[in-house]
Amino acid sequence: MWPDVWPSFLVFQACATQWRSGMGGVTGLDYNVLPWLMKLQGIEDEAAALADLRIMERAALNTIYENQGAE
Repeated sequence: MWPDVWPSFLVFQACATQWRSGMGGVTGLDYNVLPWLMKLQGIEDEAAALADLRIMERAALNTIYENQGAE
């Protein structure tokens, strides 16, 4: 993990129970909690952190859906 991404990762990790889901499964993170979590982690550049989180979110969704296809 690159040090400059670590604060964003901590926010992502804190979102572990904050996924939105529907009939087709998970669809993404609940972005409503992000401002509060970013504040708790002391994130100064929220735009950069959001960009990092969206990359992590996409990677997680890809892994989730790849694993569902393997079942």
